[in-house]
Amino acid sequence: MTKVRRAYEAFTTGDLAALMDMFAEDAVWHVAGQGGLSGIKRGRTEVFDYFGELVGRSSGTLELSLHDVVGGEDHTVGLHHNHAERDDRVLDQNVVLVVHISDGRFTEVWEFHEDQAGHDAFWT
Repeated sequence: MTKVRRAYEAFTTGDLAALMDMFAEDAVWHVAGQGGLSGIKRGRTEVFDYFGELVGRSSGTLELSLHDVVGGEDHTVGLHHNHAERDDRVLDQNVVLVVHISDGRFTEVWEFHEDQAGHDAFWT
């Protein structure tokens, strides 16, 4: 659980070196939905390209507010709130991340949104 909390902190402070070290080289990130950023990101490079798209498309307005982290050694759940602005649109909703950890690194993450249609529309 501590590693996931550190990952949230690294993301929100822009410490990409620390964040990158937490992911396995062949990590997989699943983004639910049908939006412009939905789909499976395979490998650390694609995962970090996705993170860059989140920041870029929101013109740096994306804010994650961590609610809680729960779980065990192999699977941990992160609960957070997203807020971002893009053009005349606002994204303001809760998100759940399910993180699989193996050998001390994140190997697979599933991302679920409170309002999937709203999430898809915001990023498209």
